[in-house]
Amino acid sequence: MADNFDIVVIGGGPGGARAARRCAQRGAKVALIEKEYLGGVCLNWGCIPTKVLLASAETLLKAKKADQMGINIPSASPDWSKIQQRKDKIVADFRKGMATSISASKVNLICGTAIVDSPNHIKAQTSNGLVELQTKNLVVATGSQPIEIPAFRFDGKTIISSTEVLSLLEIPKSMLIIGGGFIGCEIGCFYAAMGTKVTIIEALSGLLPREDGWVGRLLEREFKKIGIEVFTEQKVVSVDTSTSPAKAFLQNGMEITAEKVLVAVGRKAHCDKEIINALNLEMNGSAIKVNDKFQTNVPGVYAVGDCIGTSFLAHGATAEAEIAAKNIFGENEKMYDYSLIPRAIFTFPEVAGVGKTEQQCKAEGLDIAVGKGFFRSDGRSVALNETAGEARAIRDRKTNKIIGITMAGPMVTELVVSARTIIGTQEKFTNICFPHPTVSEVLQEAVENAFNIK
Repeated sequence: MADNFDIVVIGGGPGGARAARRCAQRGAKVALIEKEYLGGVCLNWGCIPTKVLLASAETLLKAKKADQMGINIPSASPDWSKIQQRKDKIVADFRKGMATSISASKVNLICGTAIVDSPNHIKAQTSNGLVELQTKNLVVATGSQPIEIPAFRFDGKTIISSTEVLSLLEIPKSMLIIGGGFIGCEIGCFYAAMGTKVTIIEALSGLLPREDGWVGRLLEREFKKIGIEVFTEQKVVSVDTSTSPAKAFLQNGMEITAEKVLVAVGRKAHCDKEIINALNLEMNGSAIKVNDKFQTNVPGVYAVGDCIGTSFLAHGATAEAEIAAKNIFGENEKMYDYSLIPRAIFTFPEVAGVGKTEQQCKAEGLDIAVGKGFFRSDGRSVALNETAGEARAIRDRKTNKIIGITMAGPMVTELVVSARTIIGTQEKFTNICFPHPTVSEVLQEAVENAFNIK
């Protein structure tokens, strides 16, 4: 006999877990089905493990140049085993914490593979057998997977994805990264700090092609300082793994050898074909099609997170889940402007932004003024010996409002929340008092410059 639920959620990543908790907190009887690990890509193979590794890398780089700040560290070298152990422990601890949070919210966690018969009848194949569930509403949050290039498919050994690259048995001597987006750039920074010879190939005109061109140029310049070689407007046409190291052949005839080839050209929405067919879901390519309330074409069925192909950000998924949960309870909530979901990239230096970019404004024909602030003239940044980068604030001349902020420099992934509060504000900016000396003063300088405040 099937257990009855108000809501069943398929997928325990950031979006699915948030939707399950919010619905349960409103008094609904909720089941959450997760086939592998709670936390999804973010906790297990994305946000958390990469930031743990990058924190080790940043510590190592600071130790190596500590003499510039009057600190003598005779030997600074990575202990790969300890780095990996720390990463694995942190991920495991967060999994336990998430399970505790799910349980405290009175969500019924079911560890197993979801089998969908209809929008109201779900099964879960668990280690203890088949569990049947009857539900009034269904939330699909099945995440994403790395994009694979047919010409060089993942073999898990030489040609690897962003999953395998986090748990290599040893530090490779060389690595070729195909793709200069945020995944390729973050992983490149980590391994370059570890001593790997890193080469990044990007098919478009610059690194982080979704950001403005100045960001990519700045990163390319700074990457050289930590030993990363970058080739833009180039494509890898083939990879020969029969030799060790492997040989990659570029469109321009160049040949690059590397022990590991990381394919980091992005991720794509994922949903099992069986679920799609059983529900007869309307799709946008590999992504589930939803409206601005996160309703699918099937009544009572919602979808959030990477499987709908929107932001591909953990905090984007949780924002979507909040709105979907409200609509399940009959509210009329709609998704706000996706450009207001902050972008945070943990490279060396960091990159962050919110609102429109300069290139988006140009495409929309907006009349804008761009203000700049520089970390090299900021007292705290100089004290920290982190002076590379700048902040840019975009003012719409017609509305006289700040509509976008992009930053590259120290601590900008933390500053971006402050930047979000500045977007569209009516408050007189000179009324906001920035503490001195702080890195945040660079943001103040950029916005004041956009308003031509002397």
